[in-house]
Parts: sequence; C-alpha cells; structure tokens
Amino acid sequence: MGAVLAIEELLFSISEALLWPVLVAAILGLAWAIVETGILLGELWRRRWRSMVALEGAVERAAGEIARGDGLAAISELSLVSWNRPMQETMEAIVVQRPLPDAENRIAKRMADYDYRSLRRLERTRILVRFGPALGLMGTLIPLSPALAGLADGNVTELTDNLRIAFGVTVVGLLTGAIAFSVSLVRDRVYAQDFSDVEFAAASLAPDRPLAGAGAIVPSTTEHGGSTVVSMGNP
Repeated sequence: MGAVLAIEELLFSISEALLWPVLVAAILGLAWAIVETGILLGELWRRRWRSMVALEGAVERAAGEIARGDGLAAISELSLVSWNRPMQETMEAIVVQRPLPDAENRIAKRMADYDYRSLRRLERTRILVRFGPALGLMGTLIPLSPALAGLADGNVTELTDNLRIAFGVTVVGLLTGAIAFSVSLVRDRVYAQDFSDVEFAAASLAPDRPLAGAGAIVPSTTEHGGSTVVSMGNP
C-alpha cells in the first residue's frame, strides 16, 4: 500500500509541475498558429497573379532562350512564375542540369527534394493540429485535481479559479488546432499546385524533347559548365 501511495504522490507531483509549462506552451502554440496564418496570407498574395497563361508563356520564352544558349535569361523567365525560394531553385536546376549527362535523373532528384522541402514546411502547422488540442486536454485535466480538492474542502474560490484555468486552456488549445488545420489545408493545396507548375516546366523543357518556342533557331551545341547564380527575389 505504501508503494502505491508513493507512486500516486509522484504522479500528482509530476502533474502539478507540468501546469505552468503547459500554460506557456498553449500560449506559444496559439501565437505560432497566428504567425503561420500571416505567412500563409503573404504566400497567397504573392500568387494572386498566378495563371496557366502566364506559366505557359514563361516556359515558352525560357525554351527560346535555352535554344539560343542563354541559360541565365531562361532562368530569369522561369523566376517570374516561381513563388518561393525552393521553387525558384528547382526551376533553375531544370535549366542548369538540362545539358548535363543523365539530366533526367538529375532533374527528377531535385524535384523530389523540392517536394520533401514542401512537406517539411507543412509539418510546422500539421504538428500544431495535434499539439494544440493535446495541450488543451492536459491544461484541462491538471487543474481538475486541486479543483475537486477545493470542492471537497468547501473552498469555492479555489474551485472557481482552477476551473477557469481548465476551461481557458481548453479553448486556446482547440483554437490553435482549428487555425493550424485550416492553414495546413490551404497550404497543402497551394504547394501541390506549385509542384504541378514545376512538373509542367520540367516536362516542357525535358532534354529529349524539342524545345517549344524555339522556332527555326538551331539549338546551341555549347556545353554549359558550372552553375548559374541568380538573385532570389522571393523568400
């Protein structure tokens, strides 16, 4: 019996010690979700001019520049339809890797890495989808023990204070999860469309495919050694 009481006391002590960390983490989680909402609005604003016509035009102009042997100009054209730094770097890699040996596999690898980077970006809010309600549940259960103790002792003030904490943390946790879920849902769709744009550019500029928009220009046979560095305008 003594061992059981010792374990119960240990669990109660751990629960009490977690109260303030849980409260702080719940507030930080809500702040994080609000910040991610602002970042998402910025991402949507940058994509307000996105259209298939603009994408096709940029890819066609890039194909013409590649046919002329001007890779830097081609990268500049593709940067006009690149909405963030990883997407722009992948578009650049499509142009830079195109004349190199085993170009298809090189480009495919960079596209896969770009997809993984998008998934890693999504993880930041997907974690909050679970993290917020979990903190809310912990913040609800932890104050219940002293609240019930106050009820047993007839201490209404202690009961009221602990119930206010419990319900307040619950609301914050659920709000955090709801915001994070909405952000993740929209961002998942946005990033999937970004990847679709990159796939279209890669397919249109594939090494074994005649360049669209090249007209009667004879493609240059000059090997482009080294990487091309351009200014990354998007974050």
